[in-house]
Amino acid sequence: MSAPHESQGTCLCGAVSIRVSLASYGVSVCHCRMCQTWSGGPMLAIESDEPMTFEGEENVSVYASSDWAERGFCQQCGTHLFYRLANGQHYAFPVGLLDAGEPWTVAQQIFIDEKPSFYDFANDTPRLTGDEVFAQFAGSAGS
Repeated sequence: MSAPHESQGTCLCGAVSIRVSLASYGVSVCHCRMCQTWSGGPMLAIESDEPMTFEGEENVSVYASSDWAERGFCQQCGTHLFYRLANGQHYAFPVGLLDAGEPWTVAQQIFIDEKPSFYDFANDTPRLTGDEVFAQFAGSAGS
């Protein structure tokens, strides 16, 4: 675990900017079908349970993509801003949105059972199935 650090980013048009405190430089790769549809491939995400701030929040639209999660995007340019649990206490941000030269590393791959066969990541990381991911979140719900 790295020391907490602040990261920031803006959408393509600059209408929305975010600032968030992150506990690590670990990137999670999500191979779920929904992330594939949303991003055109796997989502490379930085995760945080810390509060974050928006500037230009009036330009953020949120789509309830499932019973448990929402996806936010800039309503002006369409930039993907976040995936968050519906309770609003866990966010995932596209690493490209926040990337300002931080020393990111691939930390894990999730929904590996939904990964298409036409690509593979060479990184030696934990690889969790969808059921294992849901079990992890269910186990932390009482925390």
